[in-house]
Amino acid sequence: MDTMSDDLYRDITDFAHDTPSWFQHLAEVWTELGLLLFGVLFIVAWWRARRGEPRALAIAVLAPLTTAVAYVCSEVAKSAIDEERPCRAVTGALNPLVQCPPHGDWSFPSNHSTIAGAAAVGLALAWPRIAALTVPMAVLMAFSRVFVGVHYPHDVAVGLVFGALIAFVLVRIMTRPVARITLAMRGSSTGIVKWFAGPGPRRAAVSASASTPYAAQGQVPPHGAAPHEAYDPAAYDAPTMSFRRDDMPRH
Repeated sequence: MDTMSDDLYRDITDFAHDTPSWFQHLAEVWTELGLLLFGVLFIVAWWRARRGEPRALAIAVLAPLTTAVAYVCSEVAKSAIDEERPCRAVTGALNPLVQCPPHGDWSFPSNHSTIAGAAAVGLALAWPRIAALTVPMAVLMAFSRVFVGVHYPHDVAVGLVFGALIAFVLVRIMTRPVARITLAMRGSSTGIVKWFAGPGPRRAAVSASASTPYAAQGQVPPHGAAPHEAYDPAAYDAPTMSFRRDDMPRH
């Protein structure tokens, strides 16, 4: 007996076969290319967060980690539910645009959609402005799995929500302890660890001020320094400065 999901699957795959060949190829590529783009965005979000507060870096690091956890949870669910792929189970459906996965590679939930949902939410939490990109990316990736004929609509819908919830909950739970770890890493004596954690906002601010002339900052240069010279607070220790008698103002 056909279900609503079967009918919707047939409608979508019929539509897919009516589209131009270049569009079909684009959908085939996007099902995998989207994963690569999410990976690139993870790296960019981490790199941006290296100069941020420990909490910002913690969320940026947790985004790919929670996505990996969501994928594992999806695999466990697939193994427990054992839903056959629609490209074999739905009668009267057209052939999928890609090869139907082998028997035993179950359909529910969609791993691609779970990863997409988790990645979209994780990146949105780490980099809120990018949500306008990551959320449509995730939806398109999920839809492409039905479009090419390897998933039911409910597979991808549940996968999106499942991945998004896992990422959201884990980021909220783990941000504080991971932020503490990040703070400790920034004080580490190991070079690679400090590089990974980044300089943080304070060092970035000091570095910026060190390249700015005294006069531009409204600073009074110490004895012997010209107003146009760079201001370096680390090189000027006010409590230890001394005045010569000749430096005192004369009345």
